[in-house]
Amino acid sequence: MSETTCRCGDLDAIHQLKARYCRFLDTKDEQGWRTVFADDLVVLLDLAVSVGGKDPQTAPEITGADNFVPGVLKSLEGAATVHHCHTPEITFQSETTASGIWAMEDHLVYSDGREMFGAGHYHETYEKSDGVWRIKTLHMTRTFQRLIGDLPTAAPDHLTGTS
Repeated sequence: MSETTCRCGDLDAIHQLKARYCRFLDTKDEQGWRTVFADDLVVLLDLAVSVGGKDPQTAPEITGADNFVPGVLKSLEGAATVHHCHTPEITFQSETTASGIWAMEDHLVYSDGREMFGAGHYHETYEKSDGVWRIKTLHMTRTFQRLIGDLPTAAPDHLTGTS
């Protein structure tokens, strides 16, 4: 198998990984969503737009997929969500590691009328273990955000581990 073929297969696998990330998140499939992450996942979430030198209001680091997944899904209870990722920039560092930047859009609609529409980028690293690619680190940045209603301006305690 040529290096090009191997990279194309790995590239496709990472594209599929991110597609499952969005689908499992939007369908609130906790078990499925958990499978896209490495156990020792590290997450940073920017809560505000950070273009032009603005403060991104980055929430405290979240460590471990078993902390991140249920916390996010709890924060989305009662919400319909749409997550789209596109225009990936993937770079391979080795046979088992890669990094990527994905443009993203998210739209959250809560049953009480609150809404959030945003856009930005996922900055990620990936690790291939036992032949399967998983997200190892994730930093979500925002370039646009529109809020309707009274949405939190800080990460919920159940996401930051401060509850």
